[in-house]
Amino acid sequence: MRTDAVPVIALTVLFGIGALAQQAPQTPPAAQGQQAQAPRRAASPAGTAATQVGGQWAQDKPEATPRYTGGKWIEVTYSRPVLRGRKDIFGAGADYGKTVNAGAPVWRAGANQTTRFMTEVPLVFAGKTLPAGEYSVFVELKPNNWTLIFSKQPYQQKYDTNEKAATWGSDNYNQANDVLRVPMTAGTSTSSVEQFTIGFVDMTQAGGKLAMWWEKTVATVPFTVGS
Repeated sequence: MRTDAVPVIALTVLFGIGALAQQAPQTPPAAQGQQAQAPRRAASPAGTAATQVGGQWAQDKPEATPRYTGGKWIEVTYSRPVLRGRKDIFGAGADYGKTVNAGAPVWRAGANQTTRFMTEVPLVFAGKTLPAGEYSVFVELKPNNWTLIFSKQPYQQKYDTNEKAATWGSDNYNQANDVLRVPMTAGTSTSSVEQFTIGFVDMTQAGGKLAMWWEKTVATVPFTVGS
């Protein structure tokens, strides 16, 4: 083997690397040191509250793990605003509800897109039956006197300033589309809830309560499973 071959090979490799380096795209000076920005998060993140009713736990075999079967879903989809240091979010007296209503006649029970309620089974609120189906949810706010509203009014999937019939949140709300209005029991909790929350509480297979919490206000309405 020739001893002068090693330097020749080394020079060839170094030359090739240098050529590739010259061909590689250069990072623009303005982009140097910059980090990729994370996607912007929603100020009022999406939330879901769900439960199943009317089913039963059963075992396929004596040694099998019990499974819940025959249940019917109830689900609420909504956006969850955050206090971020605000106080007395619902206000008081003649101004009660004005801040969250934001100029609309009723509250959207959340933020952004209209809050939606889906039930696979009829539900009975205050002796009135809500048929199985999908509805928009609003709340009429008065001090210690909330009214829960289920509506069939069309709603917007994406905000359109020119839309005047379908709702975005509670904008364009029209009482003529109400299917059911029921009173809620509103009270005060000892702890302040930072993010608006909808949930199902005190549930059994026969029914339970739909609850809404924000800051120190909590409102509930009982319901039973209809037939």
